[in-house]
Amino acid sequence: MADEPSRNPFKRKALLADQFRPLRRQVKIPVWGDLSLRMGAAFVLIAFVIAVHWLDRDGLKDGHDGVISFLDVVYFTMISITTTGFGDIAPISDRARLIEAVIVTPVRIAVLFIFVGAAYDFVIKRSWEKWRMARIQEQLTDHVVVLGYGTSNSESVGELIERGVDPRTIVVIDPSEDRLAAAEKLGVNVMAADATRDETLKAVRISQASSVLVSAGRDDTSILIVLTVRHLAPKVPISVVVRADDNELLARQAGANNVINPVRFTGLLLAGSVKGAHIADYLADLASVGGRVQLVERTVTEAECGKSLAELTSGGKGLRVYRNGRAIGFWEDACQSLEPGDVVVEIVPTATRESGVSS
Repeated sequence: MADEPSRNPFKRKALLADQFRPLRRQVKIPVWGDLSLRMGAAFVLIAFVIAVHWLDRDGLKDGHDGVISFLDVVYFTMISITTTGFGDIAPISDRARLIEAVIVTPVRIAVLFIFVGAAYDFVIKRSWEKWRMARIQEQLTDHVVVLGYGTSNSESVGELIERGVDPRTIVVIDPSEDRLAAAEKLGVNVMAADATRDETLKAVRISQASSVLVSAGRDDTSILIVLTVRHLAPKVPISVVVRADDNELLARQAGANNVINPVRFTGLLLAGSVKGAHIADYLADLASVGGRVQLVERTVTEAECGKSLAELTSGGKGLRVYRNGRAIGFWEDACQSLEPGDVVVEIVPTATRESGVSS
């Protein structure tokens, strides 16, 4: 039985090879919407001038047959607004000439600006925007690359923005235009492409990223993406979502720094709720920027070296120290004297974090 491409990430990698598209960012008004507004405004102005000329048709003279018909009015309006001026129809009364000077001339300038503006937007501006996005793409650095935009990563992007991360420093890659449309509304950069391809990851300068979040919806695809990222960016931190317990080890072997199992985490919350009604609530509080407290990971400051984990200058509650790859609990003797290069995990009030005290 032949493999279905959608169930085989390696075959899908080949099939999507021609779907790579450049980086883009949402525009405020769609192209055709903008064009429709401009054309509508121009036609309204032209219709207004036609009505004025028709009401004052007695002030016009037709050098051909002496009769001013509605078609003559439309013709005269168009050549007047476009400044063609063949001279076969001309204003002869003072009022008609005043209308040309006071009404038609400003309308002529307005219509000219509308069409010149449209040409600028759809030719010069679009070309400029394309060039600008290419430059942004070439100069990406210290950005967050989000590979896959399903439920998990869409929540993570929203949380990152809530935590103060500039949306312009986030790049979302997903083959689904529908999911990317939702991401664009947040102001992030998006790319419709296959994240398992080397060319895709190189295009967003994966080696210069500050971190990579992977959640492709399928464990096999996510692990393949982790392998590709780790090959191109040996030092960039990678966090991946896997749903099967036996795939957690594979994800770590592929190069993931953090492996998150939502099923396991949900189980932990449920089990914790059995021992206390408020445990799950507090854990959710810690995980969200909207809670009263936050978990913060940071490197110890020079002023904190030599002090204990309980004496952090941020005023937070120190929980753990990471030293040379080893996790040290707050109850252990090694936490009584912090050393340069130590990484601490602490709990700080959200208000304190927002005020910048802990940073």
